[in-house]
Amino acid sequence: MKNISLFLAICFVSILSAQNKENHEIVDQMVKSTYFHDNGEMKASGFYKDGKLHGTWTSFDEAGKKLAMGQYDNGKKVGKWFFWTGGLLNEVDYNDYRVAQVKTWQSTAIAKN
Repeated sequence: MKNISLFLAICFVSILSAQNKENHEIVDQMVKSTYFHDNGEMKASGFYKDGKLHGTWTSFDEAGKKLAMGQYDNGKKVGKWFFWTGGLLNEVDYNDYRVAQVKTWQSTAIAKN
């Protein structure tokens, strides 16, 4: 069953890759995917396991600035997630796949990314 899921994931990402805005490769029995904006800057990067988001995912705006970073466990958000918007950094803690706590940091406390 795992082989079928992996094969289907590879087929799916191969079809999407034909548009040249995506890159997919097999790493440790997972699919590492990288997506790009029209201007060539990276849009998002992360892994799929058995067709679900898994591990660290990071997303960027068209200028290459980090927008979000966090972990997935079989398609569900877990742990600490970070969201950058303007001069704010929102830190979101997930517990049992639900938002448990949100902290907001001002730009003076944010290191440049």
